[in-house]
Amino acid sequence: MIAGAVFYIFACVLIFSALLVITARNPVHSVLFLILAFFNAAGLFVLLGAEFVGMILAIVYVGAVAVLFLFVVMMLDVDFAGLRKGFMPYVPLGLIIGGVLLIELTILYLAWGSSESASMVLAAPIDGAAKSNTHALGNILYTDYIFPFQVSGLILLVAMIGAITLTLRHRPGVKKQNISKQLKTQPSDVVELVKVKSGEGV
Repeated sequence: MIAGAVFYIFACVLIFSALLVITARNPVHSVLFLILAFFNAAGLFVLLGAEFVGMILAIVYVGAVAVLFLFVVMMLDVDFAGLRKGFMPYVPLGLIIGGVLLIELTILYLAWGSSESASMVLAAPIDGAAKSNTHALGNILYTDYIFPFQVSGLILLVAMIGAITLTLRHRPGVKKQNISKQLKTQPSDVVELVKVKSGEGV
């Protein structure tokens, strides 16, 4: 009963935050709601007994979204003065969302022991031997699904290179380092020897 109620709480908050991700006009708000959605999805994975997947979702995806947040701030040239002016009206809403997230984490911690699916997954032997969730996931991922795993990594690499290529802009008047020019520099180009007579100065 408790696990079912916790599941519906996490699922409802997840759907609500996912809708706000695509309906929010401010991209910064969309990213914050996406972080909330990731946390709730991680809670659902923990309820299902896949605690490793839940922790990876919370650590890796939320960390990646934090980096995405920095890219959004840098690329969109967000007006920080305007954000500070409109900060105080959103403080109660932020406290409410933070309180909801804290209550969800507390409920998840209390309901973890009473979840039947979690206890069944943790107690079930895999391949005739008792293995942890992490061991079983790594065994399947690097044996049966090694080719899709490598292909997904290649796709992410291509996407990263494409994003860097699209956002790289050469702006006039900006100082930048030119490695080839530095390597071709001769001592005569940067050093000038001046013979000064004693007592005359430069």
